Parts: sequence; C-alpha cells; structure tokens
Amino acid sequence: MFEKVFKLSENNTSVKTELVAGLTTFMTMAYIIALNPNLLTNFDTGSALWNGVFMATCVASAIGMFSMAFLANKPFCLAPGMGLNSFFAVVVGNIVALTGMTYVASFQAALIIILVEGIIFVILSVFNVREKIVDSIPLGIRLGISPAIGLMLMNIGLGSNVGIYAEGNGFTTPFYVMRDFFGALTPAVLRTNMGDTGYATMILTVITMFVGLFTIVAMAKKGIKGAVLFGMLIASVVYWVGSFAFLHTNPFASLGTASFVPPVADMMQTTFFKFNFAGLAEIGWFTVITLVITFCVIDMFDTIGTLVGTASRAGMVDEEGNMPNMKEALLSDAIGTIVGSCTGTSTVTTFVESASGVEAGGRTGLTALTCGVLFLACMFIAPIAAIIPAAATSAALIYVGVLMLQGLQKVDFNDMDQMVPVSLMLIAMPISGSIGHAIGIGLISYTIMKVFGGHAKEVSVLTYIISALFLIKFFLAV
Repeated sequence: MFEKVFKLSENNTSVKTELVAGLTTFMTMAYIIALNPNLLTNFDTGSALWNGVFMATCVASAIGMFSMAFLANKPFCLAPGMGLNSFFAVVVGNIVALTGMTYVASFQAALIIILVEGIIFVILSVFNVREKIVDSIPLGIRLGISPAIGLMLMNIGLGSNVGIYAEGNGFTTPFYVMRDFFGALTPAVLRTNMGDTGYATMILTVITMFVGLFTIVAMAKKGIKGAVLFGMLIASVVYWVGSFAFLHTNPFASLGTASFVPPVADMMQTTFFKFNFAGLAEIGWFTVITLVITFCVIDMFDTIGTLVGTASRAGMVDEEGNMPNMKEALLSDAIGTIVGSCTGTSTVTTFVESASGVEAGGRTGLTALTCGVLFLACMFIAPIAAIIPAAATSAALIYVGVLMLQGLQKVDFNDMDQMVPVSLMLIAMPISGSIGHAIGIGLISYTIMKVFGGHAKEVSVLTYIISALFLIKFFLAV
C-alpha cells in the first residue's frame, strides 16, 4: 500500500527509512506542542485557552502534514511557525489594549486574521501565483537559502533551543550555550553568574549536546541508517543519567502528575470555530488589512525558503532550483493555516526542522504522514514527548545545519551579484530568526546591485515587485 501511494522505490527509499525519518523530525520539532500554547497564552499553563491551543497545535499540524503527504508526497513537516506565533501573541495583546476586550475574546478576533491569510494562500496556490513567486527568486539566492537555513539551525541549536533559567539572575532570562558558556570570560565567572545548580545544568547540557552531535557524526560516517535518531536517543540517556547523578533531580518526575486525557472540551469552549467578528470590527479595517498582509508576506517567504532550502539539500530540485509538486506543497501549508485558525492556533507553516528527517533518509510523504500521526498521538502522550531534553534535539539541529552549509559550494562567489545577497542572507537568517526577512534582504540587495550595475533588464518584474513589498514592510509598514 505504502509503495503505491508514496512511490517509495521511485524515490530510493523504504518504509523503515521513512518511518525513522518521520520519528526523527518529530523529535526535533515536538517542542512546539507545549511551546506554542505557552507563547500564545502568555504561559497561562493549565487554563482552558492553553488547553485549547495545545489541542489545536496537534490537530492543525497533523492535518497540514497529512496534506503534505498525500497532495505533494514530500517529507516536509508542518506546525504553527515560530516567530509568527510570537507576532500573533503581540497582536492579541494590542487588541486587548485597544478594545478593552478580554484576552480570550481578543484571541478569537485575531484568529479571523489567520483564517483570511489561509484563504488567500489557498487561492494563490491554486492559481500558481505562489509557485511563480518561487520561480522569480534568482538562482543565486535560491542556492544560498539552504546554507543560510543551516546557519539558522546551528544558531537555534546552540542558542534559543537550550536556554537555561538559573538562580543567578533570579530565573528572569535564560543563559545560552554559545553566548554564555563558550562566551564566558572564565568558567568561574559563569558559575558566579548562574549559581551552582544552574552552572551544573549548563555543563550537563553542553556534554549532552556534544555527545549527541559526535555520536550522530560517527554513525553517519559509518553509513548507519537513522544516525540522527540514535544520536538523540543516546544524548537523552546521557542527560537523564546526569540529572539523577549530578543534579539530583528526577527527569521523569513530570510523568507522575501528568494528564493523558486530551482536553477536547476546553478547545470546544475557547477556540474551535470561535471567531469573534464583532471584536475584529473594533480594531479598524485598515489595521486588519495591514496585519493580514504582514502575516502573508512573512509566512510566504518562510515557507518558500524552507521548502527550497530543504528540497535542495535532499536533491529534490532540478538544475534551475525548481522542486516538483511545489504547488501542492505550498497548498498544504495553506490548508494547515485554515485548519489552525478554525481550531485555535496561529499560522501553520513548513518547519525548518524537516531537514533532520530528510537527513535521516526521508524522501516521500510517508515521512510527513508518520510525523503527523505522532502529533495526533501527542494529544494523549504529550508528557512523554516533553521529557526529551532540548540538548538532545540541539545535537540534531547542529549536525543538520553543518550539512546544509555544503550548499555554499554551488554559489559562485566570483559573481558579486550572487556573493553579496547570499552573504547577507547567511548573516541575516540566524540573527533575525526569520527565513522570510533574510530572503527579503537578499532580494533587495540583488535588485539594487543589478539596477546600479547597469543590468536592470535582467531583473524580472515579479522580483521588482517583491523587493518593493519588502522595502515597504521594513521601512513603512505601521
């Protein structure tokens, strides 16, 4: 059955490889299941809204991945996008301040913006507009997207994915591996800043991360299938043992009080088709239109960048950087976004962590289907997914990021029109944390260089339009 539906032989893969790839991707992006409701509800853990967003995250992600599996037959996995969810939370907060409505009512009003965005994307995808936008991106920039995403993954792995809250600063802001451990003047200074327990946690985190990373590297060099997954599992064991032995904490303690019953009633009460049209009208239509356009621009180029970059790494693009079934892949995230708005979460988009599953051998929609099933299962087993330490997933992100840097060898660094935009993307993506914004900077720089270099005719009309839209977004958008 799987062979007929997903064309496994044609894509040089197997059921076992695809299942392992799906599990690998799931482990690297499972953090979103708890983090998304945290961000969208201001960490109001245990509230009806938090539970509703938790359920919506599982359901919308799964349906987006099922669409990717059966419509596009690609191994890319989807979930509510990071950055977009934070922006959504800010929008909800602004609606509260502007209208005086409750947070829940404001949340329900903001969901309409996501619904409109999803509908627009479905229309653009059906009529191939989004695919034409992909085609309009110059080849040099397309080639640079994959390595730029690689740097972004490494930055996530060594940074935001492993933030450690410690008593040294009253648990107010996290300490990070790269900035605070490797950036410390001396170990003694860091220990003083973090406190004994925080410093011990940092040491265990660093050890776990690098045990996982070099385990993955060693297994990959020997050609062992599922090296990324095995590396994460071994790293997890190291962290669990270290927690018992050195931190004197039980990493499985949360399982004792965890609930395995899906909070369906809370979702039905707070977020399921709970669109507050009256509340949205109070915001003002100009503001609403501006927000819809902003969400569309960010999401469109985040998704395009992830698809192009990851597909390039997997060898799924032709010599001109085009990916087969791009239309269907773009349609899948539009469907996920509509489902997300109806169930209660922000924009659903293709996750950059899909690269870990691709590296594990995932080449077809069976990878996405596997990950989607696991997301649905998390309605029941979320507490189990939560005990996988962040340091273990960081090992996978760093490894995949390093591999994606190989794409730089395809960029012609003797051509300034390629070198400058790609170089700017390489630094902009990890620093801004936005794939879309980095591509925008690359397109703007490419367009300006061509115009002032006397080659304005070499720039397509669509590239001019996209560059202008990004300039408006960066400098003029309210």
